[in-house]
Amino acid sequence: MTSTDRRAALRVGAGLVAGGAFAGACSTSGSAFGPSSGPSSGTSPGSPSPSSPGPASSTSSTSSASPAAARPAPAPRAFPGQPAQISHGPRDRPRVALTFHGQGEPAFAEALLGEAERHGARVTVLAVGTWLDAHPALARRILDGGHDLGNHTHRHLDINAMSEAEARGEIEECARRLQRLTGSVGTWFRPSRTSRASPLVQRLARAAGYPHVLSYDVDSLDFTSPGAPAVTANVLREVRDGSVVSLHFGYADTLAALPAVLDELARRGLRAVTTTELLS
Repeated sequence: MTSTDRRAALRVGAGLVAGGAFAGACSTSGSAFGPSSGPSSGTSPGSPSPSSPGPASSTSSTSSASPAAARPAPAPRAFPGQPAQISHGPRDRPRVALTFHGQGEPAFAEALLGEAERHGARVTVLAVGTWLDAHPALARRILDGGHDLGNHTHRHLDINAMSEAEARGEIEECARRLQRLTGSVGTWFRPSRTSRASPLVQRLARAAGYPHVLSYDVDSLDFTSPGAPAVTANVLREVRDGSVVSLHFGYADTLAALPAVLDELARRGLRAVTTTELLS
């Protein structure tokens, strides 16, 4: 992405935010999820889901990539020695993981991914199921860029406050979308509207095929729209070897802050990698 392209992306981002087009924020391969089983969005957990996501809106990405047309995405892995709920990686290696909550206008996602790739960085995207329904091509775009793609529940609601059946449905519905679009349930699960999963949600995530829940130790607070300098400062003040940083698609401040964050990480000798690489 050239400097001209970045300025254009920032102008697009500012226009989207001014128009209110941004997302609300969050304060194992052995999956049996078929493409047409389980609950659909807005139904009870026992209701059947449609065989494919509903038609995308006029602003959505192009049609979904077929798992048969590309190599299947990596499956979740267990990392021996790591806890069930991971908030950071090893503290003795100069690596950090920038993790993005996947929701919001696709223009932000494309611009943020492009900026990361220009810096040689790889990130982790935890996608919301309804976002994947609206913009299915972004799943393959994320993977083709060398990034991690994971599960951030289906509707991005307060999963810790749900009943067991509701929480299970939120996890499994998003897993089904990922399975259908990529051939895998995704490499990670992160709970929605909370930094840490309850014991119940941890158990349900493991049953859905995710050996670990992915939390974080650095919160950018970008979802509060504090301005790009504040987002940059929030990250750089706390980040260190092994950190997992929480960021969001859908905010102009995040897009504006990312180049400065990546430049300073490089100056400090910290390499931005996927969460899988961070822990490997």
